[in-house]
Amino acid sequence: MVLGGGTGILAALRGLKSSTAELTAIVTVADDGGSSGRLRKDYHMLPPGDIRNCLVALSESDPLLAELFSYRFEDSLLRDHSFGNLFLAVLTRLSGEFRIAVEQARRLLGVRGKVLPSTDTRVVLVASHPDGTRSTGEQSIGRCGKPITDMYLAPRPPVVSDEIEQLVTEASLVVIGPGSLYTSIIPNLLVPGMTDAIARCKGRVVLVANLMTQPGETSGFELADHIRAIRTVTGLERMDLMLVNDAPVSDAVRGRYREAGAEILSAPEGVVKLEGVSVVARELVSTTDDGFIRHDAESLAAELLRFLREQSEEVARD
Repeated sequence: MVLGGGTGILAALRGLKSSTAELTAIVTVADDGGSSGRLRKDYHMLPPGDIRNCLVALSESDPLLAELFSYRFEDSLLRDHSFGNLFLAVLTRLSGEFRIAVEQARRLLGVRGKVLPSTDTRVVLVASHPDGTRSTGEQSIGRCGKPITDMYLAPRPPVVSDEIEQLVTEASLVVIGPGSLYTSIIPNLLVPGMTDAIARCKGRVVLVANLMTQPGETSGFELADHIRAIRTVTGLERMDLMLVNDAPVSDAVRGRYREAGAEILSAPEGVVKLEGVSVVARELVSTTDDGFIRHDAESLAAELLRFLREQSEEVARD
């Protein structure tokens, strides 16, 4: 099981889908920007973008169909809308329920596993800052550049569904992230009952560390700050492992990120625990043709599957 949103978790999903059919993505629905934000406002529906990305990542259908769902219009009234977002909007209108629309799209795309919104309530993310102000909405939070002391969802959604609770508690592995800390990862954990379900999970809980800080959200953060922020804002204490990249990054790449206001994240040498969470450092990145680093889907999946095998062996011994 993978929890997150945005593009961060897609590498984990792509890497894992060929190894297990029992894969579930639980995805944030607090997005209020771009095509998703427009459809959310105009059609009073849950934002489809993050859900669409996960469906495409897990699709085993004709690659052309996945390309179709990812296609983004560049002109006219449909400018910046993706075909997949519009498709989910139409399916929601026809079926009367977003969850049904997602299931229909899942079957059409030949998706391996499940893709579930973390809540069926149309929520907005709200952040509190040390100066007493608040920022409302993912886009506003990402741009405000202020430290965050607390967050909540408005309106407060109901407790997680029985389906999600059972999937989380019975999961052999719960993977949190990677992704934007405050606007992709934490919103899922703010849904009432989610952290309680994770605390009762029978398998391991793994936090996949981001590769770099995010300007406006986590500027100046170290890896330990990510753990502390999750605990402070959501109350989630249980994180068994933190998977961290330790592949060398060239000075040129570091400089490129530094110019954009981001710093490469890495665990201090010799550190095996941060904030009581065991640290596992592995080479997890690939470099794109334009000189940016991304989580390598195969490398990331290999480590997660190793955790899964170790968990199974421990259960067998018991």
